Amino acid sequence: MNIASIFLPTIVLIIIIYALYKKVDILKAFIKGAKEGYQTALSLFPTILIMMLAVNIFTKSNILTDLFNNIKTIFNISKFPIEVMPLAFLKPISGSTSLVLLNDILNTYHPDSYIGILSSIIAGSTDTTIYIIATYYGSIGIKKTSSSLKVGLLTDLFTVIIALIITYLLFQ
Repeated sequence: MNIASIFLPTIVLIIIIYALYKKVDILKAFIKGAKEGYQTALSLFPTILIMMLAVNIFTKSNILTDLFNNIKTIFNISKFPIEVMPLAFLKPISGSTSLVLLNDILNTYHPDSYIGILSSIIAGSTDTTIYIIATYYGSIGIKKTSSSLKVGLLTDLFTVIIALIITYLLFQ
C-alpha cells in the first residue's frame, strides 16, 4: 500500500469530520456545490467548444506549416528551427495540442537534440494564455480582456525568445 491510495480517503474523512464538528448538512452542501458546478460547466461549454474547433481547424488544415515554410528565411537568420514554430504558436491556444506537437517533435528529432531541448523548454515555460483568458474570464463574465491578452501573449513571446537564446548558448 502506498501513500497515494491513503491520501484521498483521508482528505475526504477529514472534511466529513470537520463538517460534523461544524454541524453542516453534508448532503445539502454537496448537492448545492454540484448544482453550482453544473451551472459553471454549462456556461463554459460554448467557449471550450469554440476553442476546440479553432484548434482542430489550425492543426488539421496544415495552414501553420505552409505559412512557416513560406517565411523560412527569417527563421534561418534567427537560428530558430522552423519545426518548433507550430508548437510556439499553438501553446498559448491549447495545452493538449501543444503536447501532441511536442511528442511528435521529440519522436522525430530526439529529446537530446537542439530542437528537442528547445521544444521542451518552450512547452514547459509558456502558458495557455488564450485558453485561460477565454475560460476563466468567460466564466465570470469579463468582456474587456484586451489588456490581459496583450500582456499574456507578449509574455509568451518573450519566453520563446529567451528559450531560444538560452538553448542556443547552452546546447548549440
